[in-house]
Amino acid sequence: MSETIASIATSTGAGGIAIVRISGDNAFEICKRVFTPIDNTKDILNPQGYTARFGHFFYEGKLQDEIVALFFKGPKSYTGENVVELSCHGGRIICENLLKACILEGAKPAAAGEFTRRAFMSGRISLTQAEAVMDMVSANSKTALASAVAGLEGVLYKKIQAITLDLTVLVGHISAYIDYPEENVPDLEQDVLVSVLQKAKTELDLLIKNYDRGRMLKRGVETAIVGSPNVGKSTLLNLLSGFDRAIVTAIAGTTRDVVEQEVMLAGVQLLLSDTAGIRETEDTIEAEGIRRSLGCLEKAGLVLAVFDGTQEFNTEQQTLAQACQGKNAIAIINKTDLQSVLKPEQLQDFFKTIITISAHEENAIGLIEKAIAEVLDIDNVDIDGAMLANTRQLNSAVVAFNAVDEALQASLQGITLDAVGVCVDDALNALYELSGENATDAVIDEVFSKFCVGK
Repeated sequence: MSETIASIATSTGAGGIAIVRISGDNAFEICKRVFTPIDNTKDILNPQGYTARFGHFFYEGKLQDEIVALFFKGPKSYTGENVVELSCHGGRIICENLLKACILEGAKPAAAGEFTRRAFMSGRISLTQAEAVMDMVSANSKTALASAVAGLEGVLYKKIQAITLDLTVLVGHISAYIDYPEENVPDLEQDVLVSVLQKAKTELDLLIKNYDRGRMLKRGVETAIVGSPNVGKSTLLNLLSGFDRAIVTAIAGTTRDVVEQEVMLAGVQLLLSDTAGIRETEDTIEAEGIRRSLGCLEKAGLVLAVFDGTQEFNTEQQTLAQACQGKNAIAIINKTDLQSVLKPEQLQDFFKTIITISAHEENAIGLIEKAIAEVLDIDNVDIDGAMLANTRQLNSAVVAFNAVDEALQASLQGITLDAVGVCVDDALNALYELSGENATDAVIDEVFSKFCVGK
């Protein structure tokens, strides 16, 4: 962190505004060498924090652009260091020349995520908050953004800190009782010990169980639309997409390959895959499409199984229903605008959620959204609450949970407090790694390698 870094902080390409960010001890000095203020009486080397200056940028002796310099004095800045943000017009050449000028004057090109890494290293944010920054950048839905904002506000960090504090007090009492018997340290009552461990276990268990649902809200769900030929799968895709994404004809087997489209339903981003109709066929190309359909069905996090309501329940439909059994699957009986003969009760042994619609009618979307929320159980997820954001956090939480569980079992079985204390120490180490308080350099490098340059 001793070096001053610089990078373009906005997306490349033409735009109204582009920003070059400088951070480090020499940020103001570098700014003075590349930026000429209109009012030369203002002191750039010792500016007030949160101030702006208007001026010009010269490169190789030629005027390049009018720019605005924003000054942030450490430690009250994003990185905790002196920071300058230079805003120029969004042309690629202008912005690149501005960055080159900063580098020529002594700044080092910033690595991926280095600004946020410096915020973490300076103690301004925790590691979980740093990861929430990247979640905000990549958020593709309102729920994903709300969850990321909660992470940035420190909701998860505070939850982990609360669990950590309880366990720290507990292990401190155990250590004092064992190591200083002559001090007459009060006995640690069994019910108190069990209560603290049970509370920590319950809270960690809830975080772990909510991980998959939280991940769906943040990352989206791969969703397969499956069914026999000509049941209305492509019509359903077009309805949910809001435009004609797939070709629809009365000819069975029209869809030969997987057609994909991203949509937002029930507050969740779905990557819809309209698959080839599943049936027995001698057509080589259609058979390959069906093989891909079964592959989509197997890996999908959500299945929309479409049935033709005008057809009797047959062996082909039963085979499809059996393939969906045990999955997050919704049975959609389509074509209710026609004479329906397929009854919902014929599918209830295979699906928990069954709806009847006509994919030609707009009101079908509301029924599908309600069914999706029910199957994915997302109505019960508190998107503003503590939520594990990635596999790194999940793995640390699982290690902590297992250690707490071992401590709880040891205490219930009357095993020595020494053994209980060792297990609690293991849990604390896992929680410290989760929050970043004792994360290794390798873990920190891995976290920030996923960031874009300039953030």
